[in-house]
This record gives sequence, C-alpha cells and structure tokens, in this order.
Amino acid sequence: MRKISIFISLTVLLIATAPLFAAPRLTVIALVDGLTVDNMAMLRPYWQQGGLRTLSEEAYQTTLSFPHLVYGGNETTATLMTGKTPDRHGYTMDYYFSRNDCSQHAMLEDPQVRGIGTELHLSPRGLLSQTIADRMRLLNPQSKIYAIGIHPESTILLAGHTANACCWIDARQQQWVTTAAYTEGLPTSAFDQNNNKRISTLASRQWTPKMAIPTYTHPTAQEQKKPFAYEVGQVLEKSPEANTLVIELALAIQQEEKMGTDKTPDLLLLQLNTLSPQATSDAIASAEHEDMYLRLNQDIGFLMEQLNRRIGRENYQLLVVGRPILGTASQAMSDIHMPVQQFNVDRAAALTGTYLMALYGHERWVEGGYGQSIYLNRTLIEQKRLNLETIQRQVANFLMDFEGVQVALPAHEALLYAPISSSLNKRHAGDVVFMLQPGWQLMQNERQAIDHVIDEEPQAPLLYLSGALKPMPSGQLDATDIAELLF
Repeated sequence: MRKISIFISLTVLLIATAPLFAAPRLTVIALVDGLTVDNMAMLRPYWQQGGLRTLSEEAYQTTLSFPHLVYGGNETTATLMTGKTPDRHGYTMDYYFSRNDCSQHAMLEDPQVRGIGTELHLSPRGLLSQTIADRMRLLNPQSKIYAIGIHPESTILLAGHTANACCWIDARQQQWVTTAAYTEGLPTSAFDQNNNKRISTLASRQWTPKMAIPTYTHPTAQEQKKPFAYEVGQVLEKSPEANTLVIELALAIQQEEKMGTDKTPDLLLLQLNTLSPQATSDAIASAEHEDMYLRLNQDIGFLMEQLNRRIGRENYQLLVVGRPILGTASQAMSDIHMPVQQFNVDRAAALTGTYLMALYGHERWVEGGYGQSIYLNRTLIEQKRLNLETIQRQVANFLMDFEGVQVALPAHEALLYAPISSSLNKRHAGDVVFMLQPGWQLMQNERQAIDHVIDEEPQAPLLYLSGALKPMPSGQLDATDIAELLF
C-alpha cells in the first residue's frame, strides 16, 4: 500500500508540475495601423466570414493602454515590441533633433549601414531594448525570424536586432527592399517577387469598392454621388493591395523556410494598415476606409486558412494588435465643443531665441526646437561663461507664459517628472522640455503635425488566437505586456 501511495503521490506531482500546454511552433504577430476597438465592433455584424470575423468570435480579446505620450508614430511599435517605455527603449518619436547639424533625422538612421534596393540607411541600432524577436533568439538560437511590412521603421522595429531578415515595400520603385543590418539581406522570396514584378502587377490595378456603395455603413456624400476609384500605384502604401502583398510574401517565406514545421519555435512579424488615403482619423468615416477593413478581413482569413492547411491550427498562435495613428479627427473634437489648437514648435524656439537675445546680447542662443524640447546653444553658453542651469530655468519660466503649455522644466527635472518622464530619453531630450495642455496639437511648423493622436489616452485592440489552451489575464492590459502574454 505504501508503494502504491508513493506512486500516486509522484504521479500527482508530475502532473502538477508538467506544462499545461505545448509551445506553438510558429508565432505570428500582425501589427495593424489604425485598427480600433470601435471599428471592429461596428463592422463585425457585416462580416459573414474572414480572419477578423473568426478572431472576433474565437480569440481572446482585450484592449491595450499606453503608459506614455502617444504621438501617432512608431514609439508605440517600440513599446509593444520591447515591453518597455520610451525612456527605456529610446524611441521617443520617429525623428530626433541633432545638435551636430541642427536638423531632424530619422530615429533609426544609421549611415554605417547600407540599404539593399533603397537609398535609406537604417538599422535597429537606435533601439536600446530587446524586442520580442530578440528574446526568442536568445531562448532559441535556431529560430527562424522574419518581418515583412509596408513601412521601413515599423518593419525594422518588429524585426528587432536579431531577425534573419526583414523587408518592406518601396512604393516609388514598386519592389521589396531592406537593410544590410540583417544577415540574410533580402529574402529569396522577396527577390523572386521583385523579378516577377509582383508589386508592379498589383500597383497597376484599379481600387474600387468591393460592394455597392449603399451597402457600406459610412459612405460620404461624395462617394454616394461617385464611388471612390484609385490607381493603386498612386496610393500603394494606403491601399488594400499593400496588405495583400505583405500576407503573400509572409506565406511565401513561411513555405520556403518551412517555418513552424519542426520543434524549434519560429516567429513571423507583419505590419499591416487599415487607413485609407483620405482618412483623417482612426475612426471609419468613409466607404473607402471601411473597404480597407473588408479586404483586410479577407487577407487575414487567407493567412489563417493557409497556416491551418500547412502546419495545423494547433501549431501556431496569432496575435493581431492595433496601433493608434490619427486618433480622433479635429473636426469631431470641434463638433463636441472641444476645438483642437495648434502649438508651433519652430515659432516657440524662435521667440525663445529672441528672449535670450534681449537678456544676453545678439547671438544665436537657441539651436532649434523639436517635439516638446528646446535645444540651447551649449557651445555659445560655455564660451560666454554663462550658467547653463540658470538659462534653462529662465527659458522654462518663459515657456510657461505660452498659451497651451501646461508645464516646462529643465531637462534634468523633466526626466524625473512622472507625467512625461516615461516618454523621454536623455539621448534626444532638449535642454528644456515642455508638456502641452489637453486639446493642443503639437506642430513642427505651419504644415507639419507631430502629434497626430488627439486622444489623451488612446487604446488599441488586441486579439490573440492560440491552438493551445492556457490561462488568459482578465481586464485591460498595458501595452508593455505583450511579450509576457505570448511567452
């Protein structure tokens, strides 16, 4: 009896400590620009079938909130992929101000790395934290990791530092391109599609409504008179064909590399889009915008069907997550009597320069302004033997008198100020940092908006489908939680 009891105890112990689910052989992450919870809920009844329809019925669903300022750029991509905030991962905006030449540069710009098929010199070197792709590589050195997207920065951030390869669409040349930062260069499947002119073939098509205009939920008055029609090549990056191309290439790479067919887990990362050429917000307000969702629904459905057939549904997990880009339209805010006002950063920098001239003489005291920072001429301040901290305090007090400024602080204090500290990284922060009041839109000049997202706390939908059962968290998640959800 004692032996039997010991056996039963050991059996119970083994069952209790054994994994509750098998690790998926393939993880697919699809980051979708402009995808919103409200749009998904509104359109769900109209989808009879398709990938988004299946996900809305069968996937674990929640919303993500961002614990930092959101500008509508790839700072959200970096947060989602690293599980860190901009103060840690270093990607605060798509561009930064360089003191070397007093101009703006792409955050991922890297002159030491050549482009392949493109003149862009980009690499993930500017990203300071490990991504999901990097974590998988550390855990499984033999994993096959590929990122395919529409835009370079998003795709590189998905790929992280250690992907086998990544590639994105060059709309002007109508071909797949990449960066030499990754060991495999341009994937063979992308090279083949370039030779076969696949992108050019789709770009030569006309994009017209898939359904009769009265069938759509939000056609504009203009669309009711004359349905939208585009030459795809003229709007390639904001056309449904861009999503189709990404899905096609992803499936080609999966098949060629036999991803998800052995015990080593693989990772496929996709950047997709829901925003149409005329979209002014993330919310659907036209038939063409709705058509983007309709066709994306089919594309994701095709992706799932092919993976089900090739490797089996139980062998992969699919994560679809939205990314806020345009937020709420300015007109919509005005309609509820909360007009959006614009804060011109260039003008603020110029006025600050004039102010310091009045105090210290006719010199170039300000090098420029970008984002929510003013950059002082530190070389001149040092030459004149002036105290930098004193001038920083004077400029901060001066900016506090600007309409729309909530708070202005010297950089070393701003890095400790909770509402904005998570959004700053000292590498690119200016000498004086300011924060705008609600309802103010950040503008670089009269034409260039930086802060597209007007929402104070934008949320993003997350849909997660896994062939293996495992416990899921309840309630809303933070945008930094994706990696823990997957692994």
